[in-house]
Formats: sequence, structure tokens, C-alpha cells
Amino acid sequence: MNLRQLEMRLERLQGFERPTARLEQYQTPAPVAARLLHHAAMQGTIEGRRVCDLGCGTGILACGAALLGASAVTGVDIDPAAVDIARQNAEMLGVTVDFIIADIRSPDVDWAALACDTVVMNPPFGAQKAHADRPFIDRALELGHVVYGIFNEGSSPFVAAYTEGRATIEEVIRCAFPLRRTFAHHRKERVDITVEVIRLRRI
Repeated sequence: MNLRQLEMRLERLQGFERPTARLEQYQTPAPVAARLLHHAAMQGTIEGRRVCDLGCGTGILACGAALLGASAVTGVDIDPAAVDIARQNAEMLGVTVDFIIADIRSPDVDWAALACDTVVMNPPFGAQKAHADRPFIDRALELGHVVYGIFNEGSSPFVAAYTEGRATIEEVIRCAFPLRRTFAHHRKERVDITVEVIRLRRI
């Protein structure tokens, strides 16, 4: 499946019905999700691999990984409503994804059972709570050998410092991220920001 074909499939997915500002529930745009996943696939980290999507929301990254031939895909999110939509999206695409409702910080989850080859994620940018992405980074490095995450532009030096001794940054890809009006405090219908897709490898 080429990049455009993947993007077109992901464009069909349903987004959040009632997004929550506290959880920074912004829909990952299909072009960004497709670019991350297609690039990861070209590097041999999706097809035939176990993939986990942390903070999966409505499942765009998880479903995309399944479309690209991952051997097993797990999506984890704290929001039951988002997971319900994610399950509907997977069914609509005809892919198999195991979705779990859980807080990625919870000590009560058997995280060892979710160990995988590759983690994909679009963690909170920290607009509502500073360093909200850190628990996602921590859990990702615990679970996967390779991590692809979407972060605010300029985050790579901070991610490098935070993961020093645990992981190395192998690649940073900058891409446009159209942020559509989602919450009442948003004044514009759309704002285009730049994000960094950061590839980390656990040491």
C-alpha cells in the first residue's frame, strides 16, 4: 500500500464525538498518521511486527499499522468513548486491533504482556498540563524497541535530554499538522502548526 492509498483509507475514519480539552483530544490528521506509518513501514518496523499505540484515541495509528501488515496491534487509551469509536473504525476497515481502556500510568495493568517491537503515539503536547508527554515516553520505552512519536516543533532537544541513557533519537521528521477548531476557546477554524515525528530507539 503506497502513502496516498493509506492516507485515503485513514481519511474515512471517524474522529472524536465529544473531545476533552483536559486530555488534549485532537484528532491526528490522516496525512500525518499516514506519513508516520508509511515511513515506519519503509524502515521495516511495522509489517510482521507487534505494534502498540499509546493514547490511541479513535485508533488512527493503530488501524493504520494493522492495514500495513503488523502481526499484532494493541491500542491503549484512558477514554472509553474514544475506544468505542476506535473499535468501530477497526471494524469498518476490516482490521484486527486489541483495544484496551487504561491509564498509561496505571501500575495495575500487566504492561509486560504488551511488550512489542514498535510503539506509535501522538501524546499530549502539554498545552493543558506541562510535561504531559513524559508518562507516554516512559511507557513507550518500557514496551517497545523502537518508538515513533508526534511532538511539538522544537521538542527533539528536550526529548533527547529526557531520554538520555535510555534511548537515542535516530531521526526527526518535520511535517505540517492542521489543527482544526475543536474546543470553545479556539477562535480559528483551522491553524496549521509544525510537528516533529521523532524516532527513538531504546538502548
